[in-house]
Amino acid sequence: MNSSYQRVLLQGDFDRFARLSHDDNPIHCDPAFAAKSHFGATVAHGMMLYSCICKALTEQLGPGVVQLEQTLMFPNATYVGDRLWIELRTETEEAGILGLITEIKKVGADETALVTTTGRCRLVTPAVRVPGVPAMSHSMESGDAALYGLRPGMSASSTRDFSQADLDEYGDLSGDRNPIFRDDSEARHRGFAGRIVPWPLLAGMFSDLLGTRLPGRGTGWMKQQLRYPSAAYPGEALTASVSITRLRNDKELVNLATVVRAADGRIVCDGEALVLVRNLEDKTGRHLS
Repeated sequence: MNSSYQRVLLQGDFDRFARLSHDDNPIHCDPAFAAKSHFGATVAHGMMLYSCICKALTEQLGPGVVQLEQTLMFPNATYVGDRLWIELRTETEEAGILGLITEIKKVGADETALVTTTGRCRLVTPAVRVPGVPAMSHSMESGDAALYGLRPGMSASSTRDFSQADLDEYGDLSGDRNPIFRDDSEARHRGFAGRIVPWPLLAGMFSDLLGTRLPGRGTGWMKQQLRYPSAAYPGEALTASVSITRLRNDKELVNLATVVRAADGRIVCDGEALVLVRNLEDKTGRHLS
């Protein structure tokens, strides 16, 4: 499979995703702040871009496709008005489980293309039973002792539940019409208890924490690894947590473990993040007291 579709994101889309994800990081929502950052203007949320990939997966592989894992890297920023091409390319295929390269490019007026988002995913096609995937193991890594008031082991968490209105807004904003997010009977047909929370909304809980709490406002997402050991459902309390595992002063980079758990303790989203803290709104550490 090699397929693509086109999308242009506007500031209104950034603002809507900020309200939906609770991530009002000023690099996405405050043109004056973003103009002073190394980006030079507001940039798209990483999980807004991920939702574009999910739309492509639904449209190209069919209703009921289920993701097991996704990695995302953001080598270049996506700005307001960029003309984006979302591309999927099959890498592996075995017993209904596909490995895909997922890529977003912005195309200039001269038709030159620059990659803004790249990664890989593992997913289950609609006709195949959804297997379980194990959670990840997280450990501290060798690095620096402090950076802008940040220290290894620091953590932050938040709890929320997603309503049906949140799922409807996700579908309207992203264009992702996967019925397992919209219809209980379709979701049960895929082996779930009912409609499930879309994966970009789960990972968006990390976006909220990383961009507003730890490391804080101004944080830029460089890379995210995601795994989905179980499904999350509308109305259940979900707690996201991020914890620092490594600091790199020379490159102003922070590695973090990222996990979302349901109230019964099961892990619904697991992963690791790499973020850039060059543009932190407060580099004194006072916001971490």
